[in-house]
Amino acid sequence: MSTPTTNQTPESDPGTRPAEVDALSERLYPELRRLAQAQLRRLRPGATLDTTALVHETYLKLAGRDAFADRSHFLAASARAMRHILVNAVRDRLADKRGGGQAALPLATREVPGDAPALEEILGIAHALDRLADIDERLCRIVECRFFAGMTEPETATALQISERTVRRDWLRARAWLREALTQPDDPASAHAS
Repeated sequence: MSTPTTNQTPESDPGTRPAEVDALSERLYPELRRLAQAQLRRLRPGATLDTTALVHETYLKLAGRDAFADRSHFLAASARAMRHILVNAVRDRLADKRGGGQAALPLATREVPGDAPALEEILGIAHALDRLADIDERLCRIVECRFFAGMTEPETATALQISERTVRRDWLRARAWLREALTQPDDPASAHAS
């Protein structure tokens, strides 16, 4: 059994089998760590997760998947899994900040973990991406590949099986839509992809 390590999978290999996810994860571990570090740096979730924990959580989330066509597909799925893990961690932190079912303490003795505006911003981005996915799933996948996974246009095109020109065009559309959605998050008029 061979594990794909390039963007092209041999014709005889229909995809990565579940048993090969371990080998693929091991081979791409440095790249997964780079992705995790970039996500943690961009999204600033605080001390909830570190790079290693994020990579391991991602592995657990991906371990049950059936197949990955190639390296780019695996990294795109990893970026999406990392985004979901980070958003869930932020939601948990905000729930804890709001009490998490505990008795209220006087303000003088209460400690609020993390930077609340930054955490709210992460949830705003996650909410905007969810809305974008409802409107145009491909635009959302392009944002995940380009922004969250740090993929190049050719890597994104390979991962999503579309042309580089489509990636460029849709990346511009997605960024413009997100910019508008994040400045006017509850405006129903902004709920269409141009």
